[in-house]
Amino acid sequence: MHFPVTNIVTWVGKTDWELRKFHGEEYSTHRGSTYNSYLVQDQKTALIDTVWAPFAKSYIEELFQKVSPEEIDFVIANHAEIDHSGALPELMRHLPGKPIYCTANGVKSLKGHYHADWNFQVVKTGDRLSLGDRELIFIEAPMLHWPDSMFCYLTGEDILFSNDAFGQHLAAEEAYNDRVDSCELWAECIKYYANILTPFSPLVLKKIEQFAGLELPLKMICPSHGVLWRDNPMQIVQKYLEWANQYREDQVTIIYDTMWNSTRSMAEAIAAGIHQASPATAVKVFNCARSDKNDVITEIFKSKAILFGSPTINQGILTATAGMLEEIRGLKFRGKKAAAFGAFGWSGESVGMLSEKLGEAGFDVVNGGLRLPWAPDAEALQQCVDFGRAFAETVGS
Repeated sequence: MHFPVTNIVTWVGKTDWELRKFHGEEYSTHRGSTYNSYLVQDQKTALIDTVWAPFAKSYIEELFQKVSPEEIDFVIANHAEIDHSGALPELMRHLPGKPIYCTANGVKSLKGHYHADWNFQVVKTGDRLSLGDRELIFIEAPMLHWPDSMFCYLTGEDILFSNDAFGQHLAAEEAYNDRVDSCELWAECIKYYANILTPFSPLVLKKIEQFAGLELPLKMICPSHGVLWRDNPMQIVQKYLEWANQYREDQVTIIYDTMWNSTRSMAEAIAAGIHQASPATAVKVFNCARSDKNDVITEIFKSKAILFGSPTINQGILTATAGMLEEIRGLKFRGKKAAAFGAFGWSGESVGMLSEKLGEAGFDVVNGGLRLPWAPDAEALQQCVDFGRAFAETVGS
């Protein structure tokens, strides 16, 4: 299915209703996704990005119902990751010698993926490509979220093709921000930012500042996944400015795994203590072995503080907690407080290990944590409640 974006811009991508995992098995996509590709037809015709490789054949067939291969003058590769460039090998069989415009790092990535020596044309920020009455202006966006990433801006139509920035994984028949459920949209937007763009937040702030400095009018933002922002497109930009600035809400998230429910009982009692001390604070509790990790990461992103719990096993921590800690270490959260807790039988190293790993991940560890032997009795559970109350008072509002 194709649909017109403007009189000269057509969406020619693919909607993937069935997608439930992305980046291998790393990212959950409960609501599917889209791979957005755009055809710009002025006096010259440019194709901006393609789709994921499994859809290459159907994508090419449908594209050539809209435009013949001979009519495509330029291919723009804003990003070389497979979900955007996967149809390039099939496409370029029909477009021999046609130029592909990308960054210098884009050339390296595309050659690395496809081992093809296509007609690459390297562009930098400020370079322009005339399509006739309109121009494409290229804007490098390294590490948003790969070294090769870039945006391009279409003059006359005032559209920013932002690739992975400002996108989200959301399949929709009418792919505009004013035509989808806004609660679902914003839930997917913050999840996308939390899980993918958080490590690059300082670069997000700089890139938005740089684009604003170009003083280009903006009517629409067309990302590479999810909906197109045509109704007040600056609203997603404003959200990115908030999210990139050490974002936090009045929320504490408790993450744990448990063997025989002792650490679970501690988590629930700590949550009760936090609520007693600060009733207005949202408290969320997740068993990370039984919860979607990307959803948990989104809640960590929203939180002002977290607590991490694990019993001790083989003088270490349970694998689900270890995996989650590795995830958050790479995401480089800043401006958040943390503490650890856990039950043990005979050695009890887990709390110290958790505290150390939380510190390595960039959290401000506010105390030495709480470790309790065996199954907590009523007195021990009161210790957990008191620990939660003290933690709430320490992290404040």
